[in-house]
Amino acid sequence: KIISCTFNFFQFLFTELVDKCIGSRIHIVMKSDKEIVGTLLGFDDFVNMVLEDVTEFEITPEGRRITKLDQILLNGNNITMLVPGGEGPEV
Repeated sequence: KIISCTFNFFQFLFTELVDKCIGSRIHIVMKSDKEIVGTLLGFDDFVNMVLEDVTEFEITPEGRRITKLDQILLNGNNITMLVPGGEGPEV
């Protein structure tokens, strides 16, 4: 029970933090070689996110590829780290 309560407490704190980021720019580090910066429009209990005004940074064998997107739905299972207010990797 202690582990379950601790997990629920941290899950609550995390979702409260993400909720405060709605409408703000966030920097997301993915499990793959991608980083994403965008404005958070919303999220669900699984931390799937809707972002707008998105810039995707991807490391490829040819170098860094930068892609601009209007809006995306991001699968929360692939997120490693969130940085509120972050502007992404240095170009």
